[in-house]
Amino acid sequence: MRVRPGRGTRPRSRLRPAHDGAVDGQVVTVDRGRITVRVAGHDVLAVKARELGRRGLVVGDRVGVVGDVSGAPDTLARVVRVDERTSVLRRTADDDDPVERVLVANADQLVIVTAVADPEPRTGLIDRCLVAAYDAGLAPLLCLTKIDLADPADLLAGYAPLGVAYVTTRRDLDPADLRDRLIGRTSVLVGHSGVGKSTLVNTLVPGTDRAVGVVNTVTGRGRHTSSSAVALELVEGGWVIDTPGVRSFGLAHVHPDAVVAAFQDLAAGTAQCPRGCSHDEPECALDDWVAAGHAPAARLASLRRLLRARTAGEDPAD
Repeated sequence: MRVRPGRGTRPRSRLRPAHDGAVDGQVVTVDRGRITVRVAGHDVLAVKARELGRRGLVVGDRVGVVGDVSGAPDTLARVVRVDERTSVLRRTADDDDPVERVLVANADQLVIVTAVADPEPRTGLIDRCLVAAYDAGLAPLLCLTKIDLADPADLLAGYAPLGVAYVTTRRDLDPADLRDRLIGRTSVLVGHSGVGKSTLVNTLVPGTDRAVGVVNTVTGRGRHTSSSAVALELVEGGWVIDTPGVRSFGLAHVHPDAVVAAFQDLAAGTAQCPRGCSHDEPECALDDWVAAGHAPAARLASLRRLLRARTAGEDPAD
């Protein structure tokens, strides 16, 4: 009888290496198991170390890297540490899907990019992105593109009660106002395909060469041009994260209280709500709160519109 030798001579141990010499970096892309990490101003290709287990990495993660961090061709480093995330932007595939997908980590601003024409704006997606921003603790910024094609006044009027910050851009002018709001921040750009996200990114970060798509003249919808998220560093300071054009933005993971918390003038009024109140029902105490003059009725109407946007039964792509 032969005894098969072990795979190694070292005894097994539950102890893990400390990796005290790991170099700090930030994940800028994740593609099929390969992770690109920005380390000291240059990009390093890396893989996830086994000791990290099944935990996935996303763009924006702050990590520790060991091995060859020179970024030279044919070199590969290892990600051995993932720092605690300050924020997480999530979505689900559908409103009844229990599986959450983390899109971006450690961002502080969500830029909702919407064209005022070609393709026509879809307020359903704007509302859903606002809900996701409030849930993640990100500051929302509405960016209306292609205002040379149509007047954005009516669209902006619908969001005036929410007090959402906004900027507008034209195809023939530099997006100076948008650039000013990105400096010094980590901003995620989200929107339907064809609204101009990649065009904006190419202007904000010259040399990026993100693929630019066109809008289908029959369906009025854009074609996907970006297949994965990527973080790009602004010359003026800060990061902009371009994400693939979304066709759906499910919000099954968002609790109504997380949305209400973003409305400070209304949140206090929920103290008298019945247990489990959805804040969009006849017994909701917010109606009395508004009637007493503590908040404008338009604010409550906007809040309830957002709450309806996250419930099942609506098309998450609208």
